[in-house]
Amino acid sequence: MSCSTEKETCDHQQYLHREPTNISSLRPTISRRTGHDGGLSHFSALVQTISNQDAEARYKAEEADNRIPTDDIPESDSFREGGKTIIHWDLNDKENPYNWPKWRKNLILITTMMTVTNSTMGSALPSMAIPYMTKEWGVTSRPQMVLPISTFLIGYVFGPIVWGPLSEHIGRRDLFLMTFMMFMAWTLGCALAPNWPAFLIFRFLVGTFASAPIAVVTGILADIFNDPVTRGKAMAWFMATTVFGPLLAPIISGFCSTSIGWRWSFWIGLMFAGLSFILMIFLPETYAPVLLSRRAAKIRKADPNSNIYSATELEPRDFKQLVTRVLTRPIRMILTELIVAATCLYLALVYAIFYMSFQAFPIIFQQVYGLSPGVTGLCYLPIGAGALLSLPIFFTYDHVLLNAKARGATWAMSEECRRVPLATIGGPLFAISLFWLGWSAQSNVSFIVPMLAGIPFGGGFMLIFMALLNYITDAYEIFAASANAAASSCRSTFAVVLPLATTPMFTRLGISGACSLLGGLSFCMCVIPFIFIWKGERIRAGSKFCIALKERKLEMEQKAEAQRKKMGHSKSYGNALAHKEESV
Repeated sequence: MSCSTEKETCDHQQYLHREPTNISSLRPTISRRTGHDGGLSHFSALVQTISNQDAEARYKAEEADNRIPTDDIPESDSFREGGKTIIHWDLNDKENPYNWPKWRKNLILITTMMTVTNSTMGSALPSMAIPYMTKEWGVTSRPQMVLPISTFLIGYVFGPIVWGPLSEHIGRRDLFLMTFMMFMAWTLGCALAPNWPAFLIFRFLVGTFASAPIAVVTGILADIFNDPVTRGKAMAWFMATTVFGPLLAPIISGFCSTSIGWRWSFWIGLMFAGLSFILMIFLPETYAPVLLSRRAAKIRKADPNSNIYSATELEPRDFKQLVTRVLTRPIRMILTELIVAATCLYLALVYAIFYMSFQAFPIIFQQVYGLSPGVTGLCYLPIGAGALLSLPIFFTYDHVLLNAKARGATWAMSEECRRVPLATIGGPLFAISLFWLGWSAQSNVSFIVPMLAGIPFGGGFMLIFMALLNYITDAYEIFAASANAAASSCRSTFAVVLPLATTPMFTRLGISGACSLLGGLSFCMCVIPFIFIWKGERIRAGSKFCIALKERKLEMEQKAEAQRKKMGHSKSYGNALAHKEESV
C-alpha cells in the first residue's frame, strides 16, 4: 500500500484493523447463558439481562482494543467503502498501561496513596475537635456531636456509587482531578464555616468528593498491573495508607484544638491536600479505552479523512445507558452477587467498628485515664503499627503461594486461596483485640495495656481488607471500580449508623460489655472467609454475572492466544521465504 498521500494514517496502520460499516453489530447482546427460569421474577430477569449486556459490551470493546478478531470484527484487513477503522493496542505497545515502565507505575501508586491518605484523614479530622467546635456554637445535644464524622461518611455512601462506574465510563484522571479540587474547596469551607449547620453541609460535601479515591484507585491499579500478584502487592500498600489517614487525624485535631484552635485542623489538612495536588497534576490517564479514543482522535485531527475510531467510541453512550447500565452496576452487584454482598456485610461491620473507635477512645482514655485530647490521639498509633506488621504477613503468604504454584499444589490453583486465607488470620485477630481492649481498660491497669490492643486491631483490620478487596478485585477485575464502589458504599452506611449508638452503648453496657458485644459480632462474621474457601468456587459458579465475565475473558484470552500463534507462524514462514530468496 502506498503511504505517500496519507502519511499520518499509514504511520499508524500497524495499530489498526478493519471493522464493517454496520456499527450496530458492536452493540451488546444478551449472553446465550441468560436463563429464563420460571422461578425468576421479572426484576431479577431484567437485572440479569443488563448484567449480561454489561459483560458482553465491555469485553467486546476489550477485544477490539487488543486487536482480537470477533464475529463482529473479522480478522480480515479488507476495507469496505464507507467503513470505519478500529484502533487497538499493538503487541508490546508502549502506550498500553500494562507496558509502562516500573518507575511510572510506582509513581502512580505513590500518587494514589497520597490522595487516599487525604480522603481518609479528612474523615476523622474533627474527631478530637468536636468538644471545642460544639462549645463555640452552643451545641449541647449528644447525638449531634457524632454528626461531623457521620455526615462525612454519608457522602462516602453516595459518592462511590457515582464515581466508581463513572470512571469506567469517562476515564480516571479527569474525574480524579475534578473530585480532588472539590474536596479541597469544601475542606476550605469547613475551616471557614460560620455556624454548625453550614459546617455539617460542608462535611457532607467533603465526604462525597473524598470518596472518589476509595472507589477509583482499585480501578487504576487494575489498569496498570496485569499480573494478579503484582497488583495484590500494590493493593496492600494502598490499603495500608487507608488506615494511616484516620490515625493521623486525631493527633492533628487533638493538639490543634488545645493550642492554636480547632479550625487549624482543617487548615493543616488543606495544606497537605495542596502538596498532594502538585503530585496529582502529573497523574496520567490509565484507562485503556480512553487512551485509545484519544489516539484515534489525534489521528483524525491529523487526517480528517482517516475515519479511525476506538471500539469504545462506537458504543452507544446515551443517558439511558449511563443510568441503567453504568450507574446501577454497584447496586446490581450488591443485590445479585453473593460474593459482593457477603464481602460488603463483613467489611461494613469491621469498618463501622473502626469508626466507632473515634467515640470509644475518648471514653476509654480520657474518662478512665484522664489523658488530654492530644495524647489520646497518640493512642491510635499502635493501630498503625499493627497495619504495618500485616504487610510482611501479606508478602510472606504471597511467597508461599508462588512456591506452591511452582510445585503444582492443587490448593494453590484455587482462586479463593490466592487472598482469602489472610482474612482467616485477620478475622480472629480483630475480634480478640476488642475483648483485649474492653477487659483491660480499668483504672488500676496502665493505659498502655488497652492501647497495645491496637496492634492486633490494626493488623486484623488490614488483613481482612487486603484479603477481601483483593478477592473481589480479582473476581470482577474489569469492573473492579464498581465492585469496590459497592463495598465502599455499604460499609460507609454502617459507619454512619453504628457510631450514633457508641456513646449510649458504652454508657449502658460499660466499656467491657460494649467491647465484648462488638467482639462477639466480629467472631460471628469472621466465618465468612472460611465459607469462601470452602464453597467459594460453588458460589462463583452460581453467580451469572461472574460466569459471564469469566466466560468472556476466557474467550478473549483464547482468541488472543490463537492470534499470537498465527502471527508467529506467519513470521516464521516469512523468515523462511526471505532465507530462500537470499540463497537463490
